[in-house]
Amino acid sequence: MTSTPPGPDDVSRWTDVYFQRTRAIVEKFGDQSVTYAVFMRRPVVFAPRLALDWLRQTAAARGFTPVIQQNYAEGKWVGAGEPMLWITGPFSQMAELETLFLMKLGPACVAAYNAYMMCAGLPKAAFLAMDARHCAGTEMAEIMAYAASVGSARARRRDGAVGFVGNATDATAHYFGRDQGLGTMPHALIGYAGSTVRAAEMYHETFTGQPMTVLVDYFGREVSDSLEVCRRFPDLAASGDLALRLDTPGGRFVEGLDPPTSYAVLDRHAPDSIRGYRDESEQRHLIGAGVSAAAIHWMREKLDQAGFPKVKIVASSGFSPEKCRVMADALAPIDIIGTGSYLPDKWSETYATADIVEYDGVKRVKVGREFLLRR
Repeated sequence: MTSTPPGPDDVSRWTDVYFQRTRAIVEKFGDQSVTYAVFMRRPVVFAPRLALDWLRQTAAARGFTPVIQQNYAEGKWVGAGEPMLWITGPFSQMAELETLFLMKLGPACVAAYNAYMMCAGLPKAAFLAMDARHCAGTEMAEIMAYAASVGSARARRRDGAVGFVGNATDATAHYFGRDQGLGTMPHALIGYAGSTVRAAEMYHETFTGQPMTVLVDYFGREVSDSLEVCRRFPDLAASGDLALRLDTPGGRFVEGLDPPTSYAVLDRHAPDSIRGYRDESEQRHLIGAGVSAAAIHWMREKLDQAGFPKVKIVASSGFSPEKCRVMADALAPIDIIGTGSYLPDKWSETYATADIVEYDGVKRVKVGREFLLRR
């Protein structure tokens, strides 16, 4: 696998062999102008920019200009099976570009859909894209960052959502209007420091004057360590420049919680969320181990009771579109969500497909795909 897009001279090496052979046959028996219809088998949010930029650049290097009819603007909803765009060009050149073009289009559209669903599900929370470690190379990381920005923009436009305010790496921060990525400390720094408070002190001394987000689940003392950090940095806590990140693993409850206590917490803050039918995964998001809605309410209670109402709560760990929806139902007081693996979720659904629908202007497509023809 490569982490950078193949250049024009490498396209043949990275495309399917049958497309190489198709080019050879077409060059022998006579070229034709062909039109491809591009579609996906599931609803998506249209995120074509990286794929189209690559297509145009590669085509130019190969000495031709494709004619592109884009049927949707970036960020628009596209239904399953609807032609996203039609692309016309010489068959001898287009044949080898199909594979690499679809690689860049399908995953971006699915990730944009996932980003939109998360942002729309929790419109009052800010999101941070932390997917880089879940990506198969830097090219995929760029696709995911771009897609998150497209889905986020749709959520802001349609749902008034805060959306994604940044991501974790400098290289792709520009998709969110930033010069640098966002983030403060990993769990490894807490282990290095030996205590949560000491890690916060080290960070503050190194990056003086910056807002600070502190991980508080390393020692299983989410509440105790959070309050210690707040008391150690009262000015940051009072100004709203201190945030606490909950990333508790699903194998244990947040400090002070168990199932009965979790039910009681939600009964105080969002009783309707636990009185209707819930399947097993929804129940887990509400009152289960890890970063549940009850855990977030519990943390907010403890912070407010101790006099730290401006300290923000950052939640991470398993924030899928479904979990975001459940958190919204439970009125979970989340300020920021860090999401990673759920941008490129359901990899089997990322496939984009292209079929030729015209040969030298004559409409022709395999039986069953007539819906792709231009009308």
